[in-house]
Amino acid sequence: MDDSDEAIARDVATIGRIGAVPSMLRVICKNTGLGFAAVARVTEGTWTACAVQDDIQFGLLPGGRLDVHTTLCSEARAMRRPVVIDHASTDPVYREHHTPRIYNIESYISVPIILPNGEYFGNLCAIDPRPAMISDARTLTMFTLFSELIALQLESENKRSETEAALLNERTTAELREQFIAVLGHDLRNPLAAVGATAEWLTRRSTQPELVTIGTRLRATTRRMSRLIDDVLDFARGRLGAGMGVSLSPVDDLADSLHHVVTELRDANPGRVVLEQIAVEGRVHCDRGRIQQLLSNLLANALTHGSPDQPVRVQISVDAGELAISVANLGRPIAPQDLDQVFEPYWRPATSQPGGGLGLGLYICSQIVGAHGGTLSVSSSAAMGTCFVARIPCG
Repeated sequence: MDDSDEAIARDVATIGRIGAVPSMLRVICKNTGLGFAAVARVTEGTWTACAVQDDIQFGLLPGGRLDVHTTLCSEARAMRRPVVIDHASTDPVYREHHTPRIYNIESYISVPIILPNGEYFGNLCAIDPRPAMISDARTLTMFTLFSELIALQLESENKRSETEAALLNERTTAELREQFIAVLGHDLRNPLAAVGATAEWLTRRSTQPELVTIGTRLRATTRRMSRLIDDVLDFARGRLGAGMGVSLSPVDDLADSLHHVVTELRDANPGRVVLEQIAVEGRVHCDRGRIQQLLSNLLANALTHGSPDQPVRVQISVDAGELAISVANLGRPIAPQDLDQVFEPYWRPATSQPGGGLGLGLYICSQIVGAHGGTLSVSSSAAMGTCFVARIPCG
């Protein structure tokens, strides 16, 4: 246990919160005839009173200390068993011991208080300047049971304190999370919107080819930054908040919405070939925006990690009451030991190039699919390439 002064002060306060301790000490004094009883926190170098029942004006209050080497509690601690003296002056072992002489006591009992985890807390002890018959089995049993009860109460109090500290930490974390989301959602988006507006102006209004090129690059960078902010916001809300939010509603033109996603990414990657086959007829019960985000993330991932001279294939259909979204690419496969990690937040393959993203895209995909009650799987091999398949109930 922590033996610092601060820790000992906390232990004294903890004993003070256990309402049964004063009653135990009163019962001890009444049943043994001893005039002073105490719960002491005992370490190798300190003896500190945590609670006392003083009917003989011994003069020790909670928080008061004795030199541990002048007490018999240090010996009880070393042996981890009780020390009991009925009549110190005539006791063959303790009649020459310094403790009875220093404190002018004849009868003495000290029983270790050992916590359930085996740590030594201290002693339940009692003294009196008069001799008393306290070495009988009944008295030892009472002290032992009281010591065990105190140990259990200490464990309960410690767990309660840990729980309160955890709740306080959770509240602090929640406040920081809200501040974090607010910064991302407002303080970063506002300047980014201004940069985006400047990029649009350069690409549409400028007559200088160099400025148009700069504006185009700036617009692409702004969109990429906006997607990164979206990813982090979704992570913050999903992982740290109440889960990925979806708003389910009947969608009759989902095919058109998904075609727009493919077109947007195809235009953003003019040197790549994206083959699409979208056959979605009828009504799909889903969150349109989230399904678009799902396809966008899967397709962007395939374009990033797929072989640049090979096409990316997008196949979307409704089969057996499920919306199936498949995105496949050729190129270096995902290592078998990494397949179980691809949907973890911030995970990126060792072969990723710097600046490729935060590693949140596939995690967000898994959250979107899960929020729709669906499944997301991946397969990867050198011969067949890498293929992500999302299956989402239509109804």
